[in-house]
Amino acid sequence: MPTHVIEKDFSDERATLLAFLEAQRGGLRRALLGLTEEQAAAKPSASELSLGGLLKHVAETEQGWVRRAQGLPPAVERDEKTWSDSFRLTGDETVKGQLAHWAAVAAETERFIYSVQSLEENFALPEAPWFPKARVSMRWLVLHLIEETARHAGHADVIRESLDGKTAFALVDEERRAAEAAAQGE
Repeated sequence: MPTHVIEKDFSDERATLLAFLEAQRGGLRRALLGLTEEQAAAKPSASELSLGGLLKHVAETEQGWVRRAQGLPPAVERDEKTWSDSFRLTGDETVKGQLAHWAAVAAETERFIYSVQSLEENFALPEAPWFPKARVSMRWLVLHLIEETARHAGHADVIRESLDGKTAFALVDEERRAAEAAAQGE
């Protein structure tokens, strides 16, 4: 990973976990820097994955897990027929819209994690053949979101490099330069 999370408060486990989650989100967001909608929809490898589709999937997945932990139904119901729609932008969905949606999901995740009394609070895993019948903690939730986001950020690195040769390191530098220019009013 080309960025490093630095703890500001070693005693704040929630802040540390959320900082690592945000670092992984940043990797996937950076993979989309400067791309057109067509480039974000491209599938340059043998897989069916695109950067826009990964963005949508990760946002939808994060939202789904947090809503489950909150005891709420998923915002988007998926079944065998609609599962593949979670991996591609459909209708009038855009990268910009999905980035805004993911930012709102991320804010809700942070708000929720800070609202629980303890990271030991727990909830049941979904009933599905690939999940054990078990309850998991809020700590598990954030660690799972880090794991899920990191996995797809890695996919995003490969897809982006396949599109135009830009590596994660180059994109970190590009993002830094853009932020410095914006701060200077350019």
